[in-house]
Amino acid sequence: MRIHLERFMTKQLVTIKPEATLAEVKAIFAKAKFHHLLVVEAGKLVGVVSDRDLLKTVSPYIGTAAERAMDTATLTKKVHQIMSRNLWVLGPKDDVYDAVQMFSRQRISCIPVVDAERRPVGIISWRDIMRLLIQLKTARESKEVQLDVKGT
Repeated sequence: MRIHLERFMTKQLVTIKPEATLAEVKAIFAKAKFHHLLVVEAGKLVGVVSDRDLLKTVSPYIGTAAERAMDTATLTKKVHQIMSRNLWVLGPKDDVYDAVQMFSRQRISCIPVVDAERRPVGIISWRDIMRLLIQLKTARESKEVQLDVKGT
C-alpha cells in the first residue's frame, strides 16, 4: 500500500528568510509547537533551521542575571549563518517508506517536501510518521472489530 506524503505532511508552513535574525527565529519558536523553520529565498527552499540549531548558537545567559552584551549579540546573527544547506528533500507524491528510509539513513529530524521547482509545499518530521502509524493501527483494529462483530 502506497501512502503519498501529501496525504499527511504538514502543509501549513512557517518560513523565514536567510537574512532574518536569530532573535526573530527565537520569537517564532517561543510561540510555536514545531521544531523546524524552512528558509526560503525567492520562493525556493534554501535551508532549514531547527530549534536545536538555535540553542547551539544563542547564548544560554540571555534573559538571566548573568546576561552580557556579548550574549545578546548572538541574537543579531543571521539565519543563513546557522541554517542547514545540504538538505534531503522529497516530493509530495513520494511514499511514506521513502521518508522512513531517509530518516533511518541520514541524521535528520525533518524532511522538507518540495515541488519540481524546489518550492516548499510541506514538511515531514519523524513525529508525523509516528502519528501516521498510530492512525493506521487504529484503522486496522477498527476493521478487525467490525469483522469480528459480523462473524458472530
